[in-house]
Formats: sequence, structure tokens, C-alpha cells
Amino acid sequence: MSVTVQIIDGALGDPAPVLPRASQFGAAIVFDGVVRSDEGGRTIRALNYEVYEPMASNMLAELGREMLTKHGLIAIMVEHSRGEVPVGQRSFRLTVHALHRAEALAAVGEFIDRMKRDVPIWKTALDANPPGSS
Repeated sequence: MSVTVQIIDGALGDPAPVLPRASQFGAAIVFDGVVRSDEGGRTIRALNYEVYEPMASNMLAELGREMLTKHGLIAIMVEHSRGEVPVGQRSFRLTVHALHRAEALAAVGEFIDRMKRDVPIWKTALDANPPGSS
């Protein structure tokens, strides 16, 4: 069982999760969070993420360990952006490996809900057309 956490400056690259030995798991789920152009009813060009380190990484790792135990996972990998991420780019990725899909799916939903609620990562929407621009 393993937990990996990475805080990455800017947008995340294409998914290329490192897989444990394939014979160990029956489910591999990769969830990508993508910046959308609408935030609270207004058009934006990007989100800016502020990450309070090292607390955020420590909390993500602890949450990952809790999900491993609670849901019987084999591995969990968390990647989160810091700084500006343009619309259409990935800002968060959660990769979960488990024996069965039910455990993996439950862990993904719970992890994301708790991360958004508890981990010191804040986002600010950056307007598509800031005041004074033409």
C-alpha cells in the first residue's frame, strides 16, 4: 500500500500514472479536475491556486493513508497544481488502485469531498476580461 503526493507549479501534464503490478489490482481510476470557463456564473481565463505548504501536502498524505485503510486500496496518488492554471487545463489528479471498482469509486468521491473541505488549498478565479482591458 502506498500514497504519493505531488504539488506541481502550473497545469498538470497528461495522465501517466505509475501503476503497481497489474496482478495486484482489479480497478484503476484516474480522476482529472479540469478548469472550466465558468466559475460562479462568470467567464474566467484561469484559476490561481494558493497552497499552504507543507501543511497541504501532509494533510493530503494523511487523507490518502486514511482512504487506503478505510477502503482497502492498494495505492493512491494525488497531484495538485499551485499557481495559475488556464481554462481547459488539469489542476488536480487523483489516481486510485484497488482490488475492486466499488472501493475505488467510493474512495475517489470521499477523498475529493474531504480535500475540498479540509486541505489548505484555495482557488481564485481570474476574469477573462479584467477591468481596464479591451
